[in-house]
Amino acid sequence: MLTSLQIPEEDWIQTLRPECCQQCGGLLLGYDPAPARHQVSEIPRSAPQVTEYRRHTLNCPACGFVNCAEWPQEMRKGSFGPRARAIVAFLTGRLGLSQRDAVEVLQTVHGLKVSLGSISAIQRQVSLALEQAVQAAQAYVQRQPVNCVDETTWPESGAQHWLWVNATEKATIFKLLAGRGQSEARQVIGSDYAGIATTDRFGAYNWLGHRRRQVCWAHLKRDFQCFTERGGGSEKIGEQLLDQVGEIFSIWHQMSDGLLARPEFVRAMKSVQGRVGALLREGAASDHPKTQRTCPNLLGVETTLWSFVEGPGVEPTNNGAERPLRRAVLRRRKSLGTKSASGSRFVERVLTVVTTLRQQGREVLDYLTATGEAAGVIIGPDWLLPDSS
Repeated sequence: MLTSLQIPEEDWIQTLRPECCQQCGGLLLGYDPAPARHQVSEIPRSAPQVTEYRRHTLNCPACGFVNCAEWPQEMRKGSFGPRARAIVAFLTGRLGLSQRDAVEVLQTVHGLKVSLGSISAIQRQVSLALEQAVQAAQAYVQRQPVNCVDETTWPESGAQHWLWVNATEKATIFKLLAGRGQSEARQVIGSDYAGIATTDRFGAYNWLGHRRRQVCWAHLKRDFQCFTERGGGSEKIGEQLLDQVGEIFSIWHQMSDGLLARPEFVRAMKSVQGRVGALLREGAASDHPKTQRTCPNLLGVETTLWSFVEGPGVEPTNNGAERPLRRAVLRRRKSLGTKSASGSRFVERVLTVVTTLRQQGREVLDYLTATGEAAGVIIGPDWLLPDSS
């Protein structure tokens, strides 16, 4: 069912009134306060607005001096205005279209002919304009009490790179880096980060103190599922651990839905913590070598399994990072990565802007157009932060 739209004054409303009674033929007067409504929406054919500046050069008839008119101050540099550049960034950034697809959309839908080279140039212009705003957003994210961090592969010029994401409630940062190690993790999270970062069990995050890390229980659930597929005593321990994971999420959702007060939630989780610890110690003596290795590793970082119990705002999973990363993965599969460092900068910055604006309920295209209105110069660094709209 289509949603009824508000009709702007400039749109057309056709009023249909019966003039006479169908039964007796009498004249009908008056007004129906609640008429039946049917709306038909159409998109008019789009055509670009082109402003052409013609600068004349004239010779003085008296002295022969060559006089050239000045370009007007309001004339923009480049061949495309702010909204045209914003649409290119929206198509290739928000929607993840290839440059060739963007060229086709611009010509087919908007009647605007743009070359592949112009698409690349616009992306570089937008990337530069977003640089300081993205840097300010990264500093904001690294000050938040809870971070969700993850990474995925990203090819750049045929070499393996990594796209990192650091997500908070109101802002999310993407960073394309050459490595996946501890130094890159420190760069993304902040070496002096004082909050709690939710991550998977990857070793690049081990530099975080146990009180500053939450290991994702969705990843742990997959580990325990592997236990059950190994048979023997490992299978039995895995099944019991999966039961405890189910209990963890059940108690968590009760608290999240307001059915369980936090003090009761903490008490309920304490008993689960004891059962999980006992099962991990039992698994350390398992008859399967992989289970024997995994369980002591988890016991070595046991505190990081339960940060969500004591830390308000901390969740037991890393969904906060995995959700925004999913769109980037789809983009990577279509584009096969980026072909240059400048292309990578555009990707990380536009993904940061698009994801952050959507988190804040702000219009992406309006923001990108405002960026272009700055005539290609760097926009205000606080434009991307919450409450800056």
